[in-house]
Parts: sequence; C-alpha cells; structure tokens
Amino acid sequence: MDDTTTENLKRTPLHALHEELGAKLLPFAGYEMPVQYPMGVKDEHLWTRTQAGLFDVSHMGPCFLSLADGIGGGDDAHAEIAALVETLVPSDIASLKEGQARLTVLLNEEGGILDDLIITRPIGEDAQGSLYIVVNGAVKEADWALFERSFEGKAVLTRADDRILFALQGPKAADVMSDFFPGCEELKFMRHMPFALNGSRCIVSRCGYTGEDGFEVLVSPEAGLPLVKEMLTDDRVKPIGLGARDSLRLEAGLCLYGHDMDTTRDPVEADLAWVIQKKRRERADFPGAERIMKALAAGPAEVRVGIQPLERAPAREGTVIEVGGEAVGIVTSGGFGPSVDAPIAMGYVRADLAEPGTKIDLMVRGKARPAEVCALPFVAHNYKR
Repeated sequence: MDDTTTENLKRTPLHALHEELGAKLLPFAGYEMPVQYPMGVKDEHLWTRTQAGLFDVSHMGPCFLSLADGIGGGDDAHAEIAALVETLVPSDIASLKEGQARLTVLLNEEGGILDDLIITRPIGEDAQGSLYIVVNGAVKEADWALFERSFEGKAVLTRADDRILFALQGPKAADVMSDFFPGCEELKFMRHMPFALNGSRCIVSRCGYTGEDGFEVLVSPEAGLPLVKEMLTDDRVKPIGLGARDSLRLEAGLCLYGHDMDTTRDPVEADLAWVIQKKRRERADFPGAERIMKALAAGPAEVRVGIQPLERAPAREGTVIEVGGEAVGIVTSGGFGPSVDAPIAMGYVRADLAEPGTKIDLMVRGKARPAEVCALPFVAHNYKR
C-alpha cells in the first residue's frame, strides 16, 4: 500500500459499494481501494481457490490504441498497429489472432522492465488497427505518456480507466459468468469476446492474476454497477480485497511490478524470457536487445526463484538472502500462503544457486533463518487452456 493522503485519492466507480460491504479501505496506486472485507484476507483467499472471488481492479490502466488514420482494414491494419507497439515490447504482437491476448513487458532502452501489460487483438473487421491494452495502475500515467510520445501522429490512445474493470476468479467463475454472458465459458485462457450488456458494450477476457480460472470484465459504470451487485447475490461469489489478491498471485508465482520486476531487471532475469517469441529473438529489434540477447545466450547473473522458508516466520520484501555468510540475493515478495499453510516468498539469487532444493539463509531481523530455493508456482495454475 502507499502513503498517499486520503484527500488526494481517486475512487473507483465501485467505491460506495465497497463501503456498503464493510471493506477496509487503504491507499493503493493513487486510489482508495479495499484491502479486505469482514470475512478477512485468509478466508477471502481460500474462497477464491474453491468458489468465485470478485475483485475491483478499476485502478488498473485499460486503454485502446488505434491507428491515427482510422481503424478497419483487416490484417494490414493489424500489422500496422502491431509494428508500432513492437517498438516498445519484445513480444510478437503481429501474430495475434482476433480475440487473442498476450502478456508482455514494456522495455526501456537498456532492456529494463518499465511495466508488464496485456495486449489483445480485438474481434471484427471494423476493429482491426486497434488494440485493447491493460497496464498496471501504479505506472499507467507513465506508460500512457510513453505511448503518446512514441506514437505521436501515428496512433491515438483512448483511456478507459473511467470504467469498471472487475475480475471474477476461481473454479466456479465460469458457471457464474455464463449466466450473464452466455458463451463466455467457451473462451480459452488469454482470449476475449465483446458483449452487449443493457445497451452497453463491454469486453470479457479469460485471464486473471490468481492462478485460478477466471475472467476480467471492462464495462461502463452504468451497466457495471448493477451487474456487480447482482453477481454478489450469488452464493458462490464473495467480494475479495487486495490483501488476498496479493497472496493468491504470490502462490501462483506471478510478478508484482515495482517489486518482483522493475527497470533494474530484464525479462530473462525475471524468468519471463517466454514472452519473447522466436520471431522477435531472430529479429532482435526491441529496446535493450543487446543486453537481453546476451542474457538469453549466456544466462543471467541472477534469476527470480521461489523461496520456501523452513520455519514459520515469513520473509518479507527486502530480506537479504545469504549462503555461508555471503549475500547472494534478495526477497522481492513474501508472506503467508493460506493454500499451502506455510510462509512463501519470491526473490532473486545468483544463477548458480537457482536450482530447486538449494539451501539458503534468510536474514530476518539480523538472524539467519533456514530456507531453500523451490520451483514456482507454489500452487498449480488452473487456467482453461
């Protein structure tokens, strides 16, 4: 959470509903956001793993990037908008099929990570030449400024962060969603469909940040508020705050920008080399390509790994990792994993120590606590492939 004064905080269109539901509200990414509800973080976490949890993620940065000359024009128009975006990211955007989404990273000139984001190619001839993009809330203004500088005169950015963006996550999510958006249950992971809801156009994407099957929905406040309220009357659905969102994504081994990755890390170090498809590796025409291609060829000096403390004390962000009294890395995310009933963490260690089972020490309040490197994720992903 951040320390912004409440007077300066923005509020999402669901803010009054959070208050009505008894949420504990705290500053996050410039917004007053629900960190937990009366059920509590642990129970909210476990509910999402077994039922369906509803998250307000309207603080995020949904937007549309469209060719300045207008959209429509089929594959040629998509190729043109993809070529623009590929000047900032290392992923193959040109090969996206209609309705397909791809996780990627924004890179600075040195190959450091400015943000992670999801880019989706829309469905329909009349929508080609545009992309639906969701960036992180904490850095959305910087991301959007970068887009506008980079694509001036070539593409137009349309913000959509005045809308409701919510996620429904968990094994019951598809059954619940199909009552409101018939056909969405047929979507595969990282695919999307447009829907009309009470005269309002909305976007349903099968994705999420918990490791569970689930969906994200972008919808106008007018149509979205009654939708969320109705969903919450379903016995399978509970509102979930940012506290459980964080423990769920940590169990799933998913990065949090500004913690597990930032401008000091490249995608190879962050264990995200898979976002760089073969075509982009062959062309090596993305920002910081020299550094990243070198890391791909020779291996990085440090790498992101899972960390399993062997005692009950959790290791928090910033905890130094040692081997034989020598500092060899640092914890970037840590806490308690309710699903595994144990403390868990992620961090960076020297590449020669990244093998699962490697014994390490966590320096907690000046005392060495035993731990070991482990494979990620801590809880297996349940995406619909």
